Amino acid sequence: MKNAAAEGGGRPKRGRAANALIYTALSLLALIWLTPIAYLVISSFRAEKGAFLDGYILPKGFTLDNYVRLFTDTAQFNYPRWFLNTLIVAVCSCIISTLFVLMTAYVLSRLRFRLRRPIMNIALVMGMFPGFMAMIAIYHLIKIVGLDKSLLALILVYSAGAGLSYYVMKGFFDTIPRALDEAAIIDGASRFRIFWQITIPLSRPIITYTVLTTFMAPWVDFILASIIMKDNYQNYTIALGLFRMLERENIYNWYTVFCAGAVVVAIPIAILFIAMQKNYVEGVTGGAVKG
Repeated sequence: MKNAAAEGGGRPKRGRAANALIYTALSLLALIWLTPIAYLVISSFRAEKGAFLDGYILPKGFTLDNYVRLFTDTAQFNYPRWFLNTLIVAVCSCIISTLFVLMTAYVLSRLRFRLRRPIMNIALVMGMFPGFMAMIAIYHLIKIVGLDKSLLALILVYSAGAGLSYYVMKGFFDTIPRALDEAAIIDGASRFRIFWQITIPLSRPIITYTVLTTFMAPWVDFILASIIMKDNYQNYTIALGLFRMLERENIYNWYTVFCAGAVVVAIPIAILFIAMQKNYVEGVTGGAVKG
């Protein structure tokens, strides 16, 4: 009895010790992850110029001039124009890509036809290759049709291959009971009506995930944008423009402005995630079909 009591009394202590160790490890990881972000935000308010501080860590002076200069000093770096370009490309690509993924995943999940399995296998293999492997060929094709150095070219590039990412959404559609489709068909509903009025409302979490990923991809991309835009300064995206601020001849005078621009870049992503987080969390915790 004493041994059992001793063991029973020891378990909570060991549990508390394990929890304390886990919380300590998570706190250290959070500190490691948040330190660069904190440094970026502090540097965006820094009064001193240059990329490095000489002999001290925290700035000696703070100012809002970096943010003011970011939106007013547009002779060399037209940040407002780049921000608008990126927003247009990201929003259009997000809408088109989400629709492509939705339709592709629904067809492969719900319909049965002869070439369904070969199409799925080919799309899965093609989706494994990163897009930048074909960027030179993509650029020449775009140049042939006269769309090089344009925002439309970026939208087409980011949206064209979206259907290859069908497998995550298809897996979600597979969890929705087919009995719902069968009941709707008996009631006289068409496939189109089933898709828009039954499947879409039940798929909010995976749609939220798709919207977030398809919006972020063009927002942060540098490689494809740099290949397609070349020297078209006015059609630069934010990633290209911020990179130009860090070139050797610009970094001393523009580094703190670059930090301010990097902070502003994160705001739309944060707003989008916060606005759509409820749908995503509810879908993950509640499943595709409740009750």
